[in-house]
Amino acid sequence: MIRLSYWLTPILGGLVWLATLLALLLYWIVSEDGSRYASMSAGQTIAYISDVGASDLQPLFIAGCVLTTVLLDFSLGADRWLRHRGRLAPNTTRGEKVLSVLTILFALLGTVGLILLSIFDTARYPRRHNIFLLLFIVGYILSAVFICWEYQRLGIRHRSIRILACSFWIKLIFIILEILLAVAFIVLTNTQNYNPGAILEWIVAFVFSAYIFSFYIDLYPAAATKKQLGRGREKPRPGWEAAAEMESAGSGQTSSTVFNGAAPGGRGMASNF
Repeated sequence: MIRLSYWLTPILGGLVWLATLLALLLYWIVSEDGSRYASMSAGQTIAYISDVGASDLQPLFIAGCVLTTVLLDFSLGADRWLRHRGRLAPNTTRGEKVLSVLTILFALLGTVGLILLSIFDTARYPRRHNIFLLLFIVGYILSAVFICWEYQRLGIRHRSIRILACSFWIKLIFIILEILLAVAFIVLTNTQNYNPGAILEWIVAFVFSAYIFSFYIDLYPAAATKKQLGRGREKPRPGWEAAAEMESAGSGQTSSTVFNGAAPGGRGMASNF
């Protein structure tokens, strides 16, 4: 039986979202020749994603939104599960676990928003569509804030695992960029600058795909455990520990220095495992 690795889910999710966006954009540019839709406002010549999504491609839009959010939410759930199992740097405090749960809950809120905005299209249900659009944006931004906060705390506790710092900065950049773009998008739309607003909406959507792809970095270290199981280890070294050992070896440290109960610059951790 073929089993997909956890780290493949964010890649698949990002590819599905990119494919959905490109299909909508190319359909409007090539097949529709940049024509105006009935849902577009006066003076608007550039279609919003929702304008194209309300056209003949609505079934594709709905399917893309559902698959993307399911794969992203699965990635977040996998991250929590693998940390609970010790295959990734584990959450060792109640605060980290609360942040992880809040990450998933707000992602589910964003999921509901994205799926419903694709169903309640802007042509027939403009008010509901805008409400669900706001729910989608707020849900996933808050989810990103909480996971960024969680990784910041994990990075302090597990200083030897530099991939946590890398993931923290990637997600922090995403949060700042998406907030700035979202605010600009809302201002432009509400001031009837529809064409710049439409361009920003497409940019925000493509940036979101980069956020989905970033979870590959978080989940891939767990593959070390799977490889060790394949070599017949009875009790494989946790994936997060193996990843840290490889990094420490590259910097001239030994695994005994990193995992003898205290991380460099941190407090003892042996009792937590």
